[in-house]
Amino acid sequence: MSLEFIQLQSYTAPSIIEQKNKDWVQYGDDNNYYQYLIDLYHGSPTNNACIKGIADQIYGKGLEVTTTSRDLPGYIEFKRMFAADDLRAVIMDLKMLGQASFQLIKSKDKKKYIQAKHFPQQTLRPAKCNDKGEIEKYYYYPDWANIKRGTQPTEIRAWGYDQNANECILTIKPYSTGSFYFAPVDYQGGTQYANLEAEISNFHINNIMNGLAPSMLINFNNGQPPAEVKDTVESQIKSKFGGSSNAGRFIISWNDGKDSAADITPVQLSDAHNQYQFLSSESMQKVMVSHRVVSPLLLGIKDGTGFGNNADELKSASILFDNVVIRPFQRLIIDAVTKVLNHNGYNLNMYFKTLQPLEFTDLTGNVIDDETREEETGVSLSLKKKIDLADMTIADEDSWLEHLKSRGEIINNEVWELIDVTEVTDADEELRFNMAYENPNKKSGDDKGVYKIRYRYGPHIVADNSRQFCSTMVQESKGGVIYRREDILTMGDAGVNGQFAPSGQSSYSIWKYKGGVNCHHRWERLTFRRKQIKGKFLPKQPGETGENRDLENYNEVSNKSANNAGVPFSPSGWETASTRPIDMPNKGSLKNK
Repeated sequence: MSLEFIQLQSYTAPSIIEQKNKDWVQYGDDNNYYQYLIDLYHGSPTNNACIKGIADQIYGKGLEVTTTSRDLPGYIEFKRMFAADDLRAVIMDLKMLGQASFQLIKSKDKKKYIQAKHFPQQTLRPAKCNDKGEIEKYYYYPDWANIKRGTQPTEIRAWGYDQNANECILTIKPYSTGSFYFAPVDYQGGTQYANLEAEISNFHINNIMNGLAPSMLINFNNGQPPAEVKDTVESQIKSKFGGSSNAGRFIISWNDGKDSAADITPVQLSDAHNQYQFLSSESMQKVMVSHRVVSPLLLGIKDGTGFGNNADELKSASILFDNVVIRPFQRLIIDAVTKVLNHNGYNLNMYFKTLQPLEFTDLTGNVIDDETREEETGVSLSLKKKIDLADMTIADEDSWLEHLKSRGEIINNEVWELIDVTEVTDADEELRFNMAYENPNKKSGDDKGVYKIRYRYGPHIVADNSRQFCSTMVQESKGGVIYRREDILTMGDAGVNGQFAPSGQSSYSIWKYKGGVNCHHRWERLTFRRKQIKGKFLPKQPGETGENRDLENYNEVSNKSANNAGVPFSPSGWETASTRPIDMPNKGSLKNK
């Protein structure tokens, strides 16, 4: 009698391979280890819940800048460059795959970065390091497991080696001892348990679908064949009937006669349900341990162990989990974003607005000032301070003027004619624009067809004691400088200058308060219509931004009015923007209100 044991595959760390005939480094034996991690995310329910829950807590309510460090140009650039969706995707890659990447796009002069986009980490492989031990570039290919011989992936320069490139890859990779090209995931020790959990569920569903048949011992009663025959039969059985996906399948044996028939003996497991229950529970616990989950309830997982519903215990678990797991990930993201903004000349103090309840935030011992308190709680200083006046400081005036200086435009009077001037009554602060941080050369959301809506600061009168802001704005207005409404609302929408906002509000609005207390100015609404020659509207001129949309339709009905075109001259219900602060209650002061 001869018995042979089939050794199940044991866990091994992913291979990192440098091949002589390839410029890139492989990750995994099949260069597809990232896909293995993605499959574990989709296949293991516990692993899925841990990764998704932790990624959500890392992002929280978004990346924000502390009120005291919100200088306008840097803040606007930060908001424009790092979109929420890209940050969420980068965080998900960092947690699921162990590292993540931004694709940084440069300005035309290649001196600054103007956009940071998420780049799918599983599509990137690093180039072999240079003589200094540094990675100079990355290679992109959408499906590394199926790359064909002779195919050359796309080369993208790495951060710091992109002097003459239009873009580069900035990879966020936590340090790990013994790892250089790739960072192992923080739950690396639990990947085999996540795989086991996925295989258990796969086994059960296939066992049910295939009739709940048990595993079997196959006896061949026809003597001892040569070793090579044994190996062949063993290999064929393993490949055809092994694995959880083949659970419950039956075997048909074809024989020359009854004497040479194969005996099939079921291997009965009297306590199989207990074994599977143990494996399932063990997998769940080990996966959560690998993710350092202090309490399953923090991620919406309810089990029979860990912290109960005691509020103090849950609070302690939440604080510990936030400090030990969440914040180190947040620090990696913030450091990467700071690196990019510092290159562009801005230094902002950033933090992630937390999802934790305020009462779960530990403010003892580590909060030394209001700025730190804002970082810890995510509550803007402007919501706590009691500001009595709707007014601006000199620094605030400079910030606004710097912002509007790059947004103003002068209308080409040879193409556009002014057909209406109205004191603005549009101060509805609930009205928001999606293009607030976008290119100021884009057409305004107020523009319709051949009509263009802009705003100017008025009237053209200043006193000897007028604020610098008002004096400069009036001077600009006299020179014909006008603005889109989106650009006037931008800082208010973003919460910029919240430190001098009225009490109970998150931002100061020059759309509503203009220059502040006692200010004598208002916003005026200008309606322009494209000029006509021989009954035809002039086309877009060289260098003119915007669109020629609907021009042909307007040419057909050349006397179509602005109101019919959907451009209201005096919308009802819009009042405060046209009201001078000096004419407001208490002359624009919020004191004693």
